[in-house]
Amino acid sequence: MQALSASQDIPMDTMRANVFCGKDDFSIREVPMPKAGPNEAVIKITLTTICGTDLHIVRGEYPVRPGLVIGHEPVGVIVDLGPGVRGHRIGDRVLVGAITPCGQCRGCLSGDLSQCGHGEGYEALGGWRFGNTINGSQAEYLLVPDANANLATIPDELTDEQVVLLADIASTGFSGAESGKVRIGDTVVVFAQGPIGLCSSIGAKLMGASLVIGVDGDDSRLAFAKKMGVDVVLDYRSQDVVQEIKRLTGGGADVAIEALGTQETWENCLRSLRPGGTLSSLGVYSGKLNIPYEYFGAGLADYKVVTTLCPGGKERMRRLMEMVRTKRVDLTPLLTHTFALDDIQEAYALFGDRREGVMKVAIRP
Repeated sequence: MQALSASQDIPMDTMRANVFCGKDDFSIREVPMPKAGPNEAVIKITLTTICGTDLHIVRGEYPVRPGLVIGHEPVGVIVDLGPGVRGHRIGDRVLVGAITPCGQCRGCLSGDLSQCGHGEGYEALGGWRFGNTINGSQAEYLLVPDANANLATIPDELTDEQVVLLADIASTGFSGAESGKVRIGDTVVVFAQGPIGLCSSIGAKLMGASLVIGVDGDDSRLAFAKKMGVDVVLDYRSQDVVQEIKRLTGGGADVAIEALGTQETWENCLRSLRPGGTLSSLGVYSGKLNIPYEYFGAGLADYKVVTTLCPGGKERMRRLMEMVRTKRVDLTPLLTHTFALDDIQEAYALFGDRREGVMKVAIRP
């Protein structure tokens, strides 16, 4: 079946999309319209976002091929279904995770859906494909691979705005607390209170942490963290946050979550832990990452270090939507700005410069 224009019942050959051309070079271009093959679906994007990882890409800090459509937080309506896709119909509203596991490879069958090899082996970062190895969601339409494993129907009572952040930042942020194995009564510190860090803080509270401390150096983000329920916010510009964390926690946090991806925040996470604590790392790092032995307890402090790539797949998206539907969490305040697809250059500039108290930018094709 060929996808149809929203405004006219004639087949389209091209669509508009945000194409990465090279470092600091991206623009809206006409690209071929995707068509669904076996086990694939095409969705008409109704809402997507700009992610911090997209900034890493356009700044040349994370390599992708020129000509790739960027973006990985898709919400849309099914317009084309290939052979073999079950349980969905044309016109269904769906949420698709940033990570698209196949459900059949060694990684998926071992429970490591984020590291899906898509039938080609057990490859690092294999599960993240949109805007990384295949065309992404900052476009009018999106081809979804392994649709049976990745299309999650949106409950009628939920809006696009309520679910779009579940595709990546909520799933990633919550996973920081999950991988850190936060327990009831734990003390948790989260370094960086951007969108991912805020979701980590919220996730820690959902899992039963008795004290969640958020660290940042941006006035608007510190205020936003308080607004979203973070218990204590610390400004690293005006105080020794490690010393204050140890005072507040009686010697160190049970779990420290790194949500920025810098050497400084990595080290401060280690310094903030109690002996036997866990460092849960979510940041995307560039360059060389060092582990100072004095902060690592010379290897004798029983620290645990875990890393996590955003959990994805149909069931993960369903569970996250249930948290929203049952009013356990509301992330809509994080959508501070909305732009049309044609204005994406302006949107990236605002998001990258952190102007006007921006948290997340929504893109409406």
